[in-house]
Amino acid sequence: MSMNTKNTRLVLALAVALGTCAGALAQQPAANSSSTMATAPGKALLTDVVKTTATVVGVDAGTRVITLKRQDGKVVTMTAGEEVRNFPQIKVGDRVDVEYGRALALELRKGNAAKASANESAAVVSAPQGQKPAAGAVREVTVLADVVGVDTANKIVTLKGPAGNVVEMVVKDPAQLANIKKGDQVQAVYTESLAIKVSAAAAKDGDKKAKEAAK
Repeated sequence: MSMNTKNTRLVLALAVALGTCAGALAQQPAANSSSTMATAPGKALLTDVVKTTATVVGVDAGTRVITLKRQDGKVVTMTAGEEVRNFPQIKVGDRVDVEYGRALALELRKGNAAKASANESAAVVSAPQGQKPAAGAVREVTVLADVVGVDTANKIVTLKGPAGNVVEMVVKDPAQLANIKKGDQVQAVYTESLAIKVSAAAAKDGDKKAKEAAK
């Protein structure tokens, strides 16, 4: 599947914020997050994962819209697509576990061996019929861009994407910058994953008291 110019610019722009984009997710309230960053000559990899939970406070069977209350008290809505096969099982009081992960891998390719390109793929999976509702999605975007300029004084590398769009990438590491030359290429692979799972319904206060009294 070919990727539009907007997505191409987005992936290349992610490289500019390579050291800071994990922090944006980490600042989200009521979420557990972890991030890693690794570099090697001509390569860089950034990954981060955010895990959070919410409680179902409303279900509209007609529109398949679910209203969720997050751990921080904020109420949000989401639409359960057809891939959520067991939608009728979702009840008010259920807990939804959400895991969101993303990774950005950058690799310098010496010389201009291939034509600049962009490709995108996506896949959706769902829980087997009869089990608790769950769904997952994975999206991967790959962009190969040409290095059309290197400004060593300002530590800026200018990249030209397959649609002709130009993006400036900041390279703070002097050793990495010294290795990049005009005519080289940079490949960016951005992977995004989302997993949602409905857990058992939360016990009501009356049920809890009954269980405690029975002990």
